[in-house]
Amino acid sequence: MRIEQDKYRHFWQKGWASVEGVFEPHEADKVAEVALSVSVSELDENESSYHVDRSDDGQVAPRKIDTPFLKHSAFGELVLDKRLTTLLSDLLGGKRPLLKGDQILMKPPRFGSAKPYHQDNFYFRIHPADHCITAWIALDDVDEANGCLRYIEGSHKEPLLPHEPLPGEPYNLVPKVELIDFSREVLAPVGKGGVVFHHSRTLHTSYRNESDRWRRGYATHWVTEGVTCEDDSLANAYYLREDYPG
Repeated sequence: MRIEQDKYRHFWQKGWASVEGVFEPHEADKVAEVALSVSVSELDENESSYHVDRSDDGQVAPRKIDTPFLKHSAFGELVLDKRLTTLLSDLLGGKRPLLKGDQILMKPPRFGSAKPYHQDNFYFRIHPADHCITAWIALDDVDEANGCLRYIEGSHKEPLLPHEPLPGEPYNLVPKVELIDFSREVLAPVGKGGVVFHHSRTLHTSYRNESDRWRRGYATHWVTEGVTCEDDSLANAYYLREDYPG
């Protein structure tokens, strides 16, 4: 699978693009099942709000898996699949995409929490920012009801905004609302097995899951050889590990 020219133009003009059918639904189902198993097994040791969601009536469900690439072979098999890496290489002008890090955002039915607006590169501090892309793999059908991604189109062409901790959620660093141009907000629904790509500076968010369905998304973060960063965010990058596939 190669990136279509209209998708390539959309990515670089708008800051994001979606590609349907990168993986088969049954492949996404398999990884979603593994993700649920891994996340449930971690619930007892990760009771903070960073890792779990709680409903108003006291239900607890997994919110996030950190570093899934290191926790089960199914994750590595999916993200290093050539169907995905070829699309990334096309977006990066033929350069080899290197896996920096990953996470799975779970959003359980009816009370999966929102992720406020932010820019990935405020966290990553990668230079050049054009060489850092997130590929968000849909492990479920994702739409407005269960919390699809939302983007501020064109924000990748603008300066990185200052971010501050969200009151009560210090793990969420967010720009001030008045700095966000909501008139440019668009939704990015995508079918199970599809992938949404976004630039490291693109402002994005996802709302609470109000549906009776899961909304599991596998966020993978990619760079190219030779990028630098302002801090130590590359120190634990997967592609620097001795066991990373050559």
